[in-house]
Amino acid sequence: MSEHLIEDLVADSVRVLDGHAEAGDPRVRDWFAVLYGFANGFDCSFTRFRVMDILLRRGYTYRFPLDRHPDHAERSAYFDGLTEFTGLRTFDEDAPDFAGYGSWLEDGYAEPPFLYCDAGTALWRRLVAAGELRGPDAAPPRRTPLIEVVREIAVAAEKQQDRELIGLWYAFGCEPLLGGPAGCPYDTDELAEMPAVRDLRAVVRRTDALAFAQESPYAAPVEFVDDQDLEAWWWRLEAAGE
Repeated sequence: MSEHLIEDLVADSVRVLDGHAEAGDPRVRDWFAVLYGFANGFDCSFTRFRVMDILLRRGYTYRFPLDRHPDHAERSAYFDGLTEFTGLRTFDEDAPDFAGYGSWLEDGYAEPPFLYCDAGTALWRRLVAAGELRGPDAAPPRRTPLIEVVREIAVAAEKQQDRELIGLWYAFGCEPLLGGPAGCPYDTDELAEMPAVRDLRAVVRRTDALAFAQESPYAAPVEFVDDQDLEAWWWRLEAAGE
């Protein structure tokens, strides 16, 4: 079952960041890569076409005629026969290294008569190598911590008075926003000194967005988290300073 809240959250965040950042700001492309990487951790449907105009304009997604695909000459019948949206990566479920379908966008996707690929994917790298993408378009997205992207979303959403968007992001808590497979590697003192965390919490305080965070289905009640002290600190916002 598709997780519509995550799909909506990412699409709304793309719109907010696009409206907030100046034209040509190269960080926006990096932020979008982080957002879609985050969405990949959930059972989300393909929703890029909700904001495709933004993704194309910001250089995260690229669009070409289908005959510009590097394999078109060898597989012209296949490409010319496409009539609907198609992910172009193929999978061998019986292969010993089959690891699921998480990489299904790596070889691009077609919505005839166009070919699309996202920055940093396997097809994007092939197009860069072939000279189809040059200059800034040929640079891979830069690694950016999720918490820094969420801080930018919160700052932008505050200007638009979108308290719900701020709260929904804050609701994920320490582990998803700052952690990894082993959980959040920081203690409360370290978190309190991180500029992105401080800025995010300040926005949550100013906008009173904690109420929206508490209503999110992704909010982890303090009594059920692995590290109560860490998560309890995350949900305490009384102090103006940490």
